[in-house]
Amino acid sequence: MFSRIKQDLPASIVVFLVALPLCLGIAVASGAPPVSGLIAGVIGGILVGWLSGSPLGVSGPAAGLTAIVSMGIADLGSFEVLLAAVVVAGAIQILLGIARAGIIAYYFPSSVIKGMLAGIGIIIILKQIPHAFGDDKDPMGDESFDQPDKLNTFQEIMVAMETPNWGAFLITAACLLLMLAWERPVIQRNQWLRYVPGPLLAVALGIVMAMGFDGIPALAIGADHYVPLPDLLDTASYALPSFSALADGTFWRVAFTIAIVASIETLLCVEATDKMDPQAHHTGQP
Repeated sequence: MFSRIKQDLPASIVVFLVALPLCLGIAVASGAPPVSGLIAGVIGGILVGWLSGSPLGVSGPAAGLTAIVSMGIADLGSFEVLLAAVVVAGAIQILLGIARAGIIAYYFPSSVIKGMLAGIGIIIILKQIPHAFGDDKDPMGDESFDQPDKLNTFQEIMVAMETPNWGAFLITAACLLLMLAWERPVIQRNQWLRYVPGPLLAVALGIVMAMGFDGIPALAIGADHYVPLPDLLDTASYALPSFSALADGTFWRVAFTIAIVASIETLLCVEATDKMDPQAHHTGQP
């Protein structure tokens, strides 16, 4: 587990810094308490990371389930009942794992994997453009075309470009240029610099620039643009699963939908990362 700690430690810091706003944003976009996104990220990172057979997999809240979770809360009437459906969905996934149902991933054509990765990349780029211009009305992690703010993805981009926050734009441009420059051969040939991850430097640069812009009114980043961290000591925001709807057919429909969609999405992602792995790991195989 710790044989590649020098590479894994900086990578884990980058993953944490990227996953934190995603966990919070996906929870908000799903209509769930923000703290539930953090809990899902912690469980996914520690427990699933430890038990999983995928050395490159990163587990946590899935943007692809945002609409399903949001509709599930509406259909079941409460977040507590949805939590019970998620528990049942997890049990279904465990049974699928015991039955070795994951073998179907090896029957997905390469064109499907490449198409999925290309589609995810395009969606991520389009969704990040408004944030690059300082438009954060749509929560991080929401990948749906029709957004909670009543605009679609393309309309949001146009609105963001009409009223940009220049401080946010300069931070985006500087961090992007830094990451591109860090991949240049002159950097990668240096015996010290090549071990410093570019994304981690970009995060540090963004923090320094944001702090520096506080003294420049035209470039200042408002508090509404920062990641809203929930109060972990506020016990009122915590909820436990309620199994009061076990006899309701809607409950089982939501549970099976979450289990099947999450399993298929995970299998596709695992198969894609296995194909990109230079060490040619094959998840689920010794």
